[in-house]
Amino acid sequence: MSGRRVVLDTNVVVSGLLNSFGAPGRVLDLALAGELTVAYDDRVLSEWREVLQRERFGFSPADVESLLAFFEEEGLRVAPSPLGVELPDPDDLPFLEVAREAGATLVTGNPRHYPPESRRGVEAMGPAAFLEGWTRETGNRTTEEGGGDG
Repeated sequence: MSGRRVVLDTNVVVSGLLNSFGAPGRVLDLALAGELTVAYDDRVLSEWREVLQRERFGFSPADVESLLAFFEEEGLRVAPSPLGVELPDPDDLPFLEVAREAGATLVTGNPRHYPPESRRGVEAMGPAAFLEGWTRETGNRTTEEGGGDG
């Protein structure tokens, strides 16, 4: 495990797999290269598995399991405490709780789903904004290529 800690919202994982050249794909590439440590808990892992196995995306079951095995082996499993906050979509709460417990940035295609008053100090941002910050922090210019939030 090495690198900056992130929690990847399911929409970022799906978008990253569907379009490796967009910002979500580049964030996913950084995670797979070991530049980022992906934090998760059983609820997050379960959602990733359920969504990635949906037929409409066309991902092979073997590829899905390989990706999830990578996250399990190389990522950071946490056991977060409940935050006791309400979000527009209650299914988003595990991602926020994991990010808070892990001291991670929440990378999401829907930052508005995480209102600032509910974040409890967690930084939530879109993939393009995350990449901009990553570039400033690391000087890694390869992340500046390509499109927007995917």
